[in-house]
Amino acid sequence: MTARPASGEAEVLALCVGQPQPFNGAELSAIDKRAVAGPVAIRSFGLEGDMVADTKHHGGPDMAVHHYPRDHYAGWDPWLGGNAVLACDAPFGENISTAGLTESDVHIGGRFRLGSALIEVSQPRQPCWKIEHRFGRMGMVKRILREHNCGWYYRVIEEGEAQAGDVIRRVETGHEGWSVARLFACLYDPSQAATAAELQEIAALERLCDEWRKKAAKAIAG
Repeated sequence: MTARPASGEAEVLALCVGQPQPFNGAELSAIDKRAVAGPVAIRSFGLEGDMVADTKHHGGPDMAVHHYPRDHYAGWDPWLGGNAVLACDAPFGENISTAGLTESDVHIGGRFRLGSALIEVSQPRQPCWKIEHRFGRMGMVKRILREHNCGWYYRVIEEGEAQAGDVIRRVETGHEGWSVARLFACLYDPSQAATAAELQEIAALERLCDEWRKKAAKAIAG
């Protein structure tokens, strides 16, 4: 762990929120998020006005705010064949949209100042079938596992307020050597499966959410 500030910032292109809506038959989802005009409050549970439908797999303090880099859109566009969903405010259900910070730049436990709020990277985002259903395209989850373009979640350390046009600025690196991309690859990409030593390190990452630490501990146990 390091408390040393590190370079790393990006302009906030949009802050997005959504409410549960019919998604797949009787199932609800809040993946269809829309950009907020003006300031939005950032609370311990997430952005004011944002909700989750599936509280078993989403939401809670360790998944309060979802960040997905707009940097990945250029790679998705030709792969998706010009899918119209990519032009939405938050095609991947993200709360924060930026360009200039990706999974390789951001570390587990890294802290960022977003407006007046202080947020901390808690875990990568684990992709699920809802992304493929939203885009109407199979194979997206497999591509994310291969490319490690998963996005990530924050927990809220200090509540505050932010808006589009603000700069999200790193104030603390977090766990050195453990970028979101590396951690995701170790636990989800079969071609880069974690070694026993890496699993031990992951299980000991203090700022990684408990669920992912347990994944590593379970893998160690066999």
